[in-house]
Amino acid sequence: MSFDQISDMLTRIRNAQVAGKRDVLMQASRLKLAVAQVLNKEKYLGDVSIHSEGNKKYLRIQLKYENNKPVINGISRVSRQGQRIYVGKDDIPVVRNGYGMAVISTSKGVMTDKEARQEKVGGEVICKVW
Repeated sequence: MSFDQISDMLTRIRNAQVAGKRDVLMQASRLKLAVAQVLNKEKYLGDVSIHSEGNKKYLRIQLKYENNKPVINGISRVSRQGQRIYVGKDDIPVVRNGYGMAVISTSKGVMTDKEARQEKVGGEVICKVW
């Protein structure tokens, strides 16, 4: 059984926010960095950076809070390793009536559901955030 790194990343973010941590550290990968950068661009996360220790790279994500409450109310994995969820350009999900967003991996890169609709591309639904 292989290890789902995106699920691990989302769980680390969720747990760190419940614990009131300022940032979270995890092993880096291109997909994790792309997802974190999309969440940062949409103001769900603070600064996203990569640190190297020897030959290993780590992703450091700063968490955002407003009035001592996490900005992210919920974050869930949609496409899993055992069950990939792909959508066409016309079937991109709307999260919480537009108050949330879906992160989608497309042929044009990782982007939000809104950007995917504008670009008229579908892809793999990675996660939903609200």
